Order: sequence, then C-alpha cells, then structure tokens
Amino acid sequence: MDDDQTESFQAGQEGQLTAELRSAERRLQAAQLAADADVLDVLLDDRLLFTGPDGRLYGKDDDLEVQRSGRQRLTRVDEEDLAVLVTGATGVTWSLGTLAGSLEGQDFTARVRYTRTWVHTSGHGWRVIAAHVSTA
Repeated sequence: MDDDQTESFQAGQEGQLTAELRSAERRLQAAQLAADADVLDVLLDDRLLFTGPDGRLYGKDDDLEVQRSGRQRLTRVDEEDLAVLVTGATGVTWSLGTLAGSLEGQDFTARVRYTRTWVHTSGHGWRVIAAHVSTA
C-alpha cells in the first residue's frame, strides 16, 4: 500500500471503531437501566476504576454487586449528548443526560456527565477501564 491507501485504510478502520464504541456506550446505558449485571460484566474491564459522585473509587465488583443486589435501580437514562473519540485501541466517551431511580432506598433524579475511557481488544471488543461521573 502506498501512503494514501494506508491513511485511507486507517481512517476507515477508525471510523468503524468509533461506530462500535458509540454502540458499546449505548449498550452500557441500556444495561444500567435494566440492571443487567451480565451485560455489564462483559462491558467492564476487570481493572475498572470508577470515580463515583461521592468522590470515592469503585471497582468492577462494586458496580456489579450494586446491580445484582438491587441497591441501585434506574428508572430513567435519558441521553442528551454523546461525544466519542477513538485513537488506536483507546476510546473516550462523554455522555450528558438525566438519570432517575433509587440508590440505597433513596429516590433521586440527577443531570450528570459521564466520562468513560475504553480499551479495545480483539478478544473482548470495547470495555470500560476508567470512568468518572459528576453532576451537570
């Protein structure tokens, strides 16, 4: 391949990965709404570190446990905006939206922004390795 063909191939490959990442983000949102820990288990990397709204760090097991136990139940996940960036095997998503549900028996509604860092592997596709949520 000459340089122009190589650049065109790489751009096409990056475009495909961007579409796949956008889809993975939306699957993650749907799994959160459904409290589907099995889907989340696939989409979350084992090394995940998540900065919660309380500023504490949580791991994958924490996230799966809160779903499986029913301590968190979402009734609404409304995406307002989604930005996606892919560079090589790393992706970042910035999602803005409104969540509603209950956590530890307390009802809540919050407009939040999630920033998620994803890694892509041939064995697993896109998986979240780091995330942060804050009120917006």
